[in-house]
Amino acid sequence: MAITGKQVRQLRSMANNLKPCVMIGKEGVTESVLKQIDEDLEAHELIKVSVLCETGKEAAQAGYEIADETGAELVQVIGKRVVLYRETTRDDIEKIELVK
Repeated sequence: MAITGKQVRQLRSMANNLKPCVMIGKEGVTESVLKQIDEDLEAHELIKVSVLCETGKEAAQAGYEIADETGAELVQVIGKRVVLYRETTRDDIEKIELVK
């Protein structure tokens, strides 16, 4: 599912107040990190991830890898923070209504 520019802006504004829920250490994107991110995406739809790295390029690379592995959309990379979105399949949580 590709998201539009308006939807990206909406999600970026919503992610402004989020705190990172997952930190990726020097070992990089591991199976346990992917599992945690997958669970958090299923529970919250929009999450922020902190990448402990030397450059922003490494954070962007990690963001693309995570998005590819989890089926999420990479919303934004700023410095060492990555914002990801994926619509949940759960019915017991409030879903984000994206603009059309």
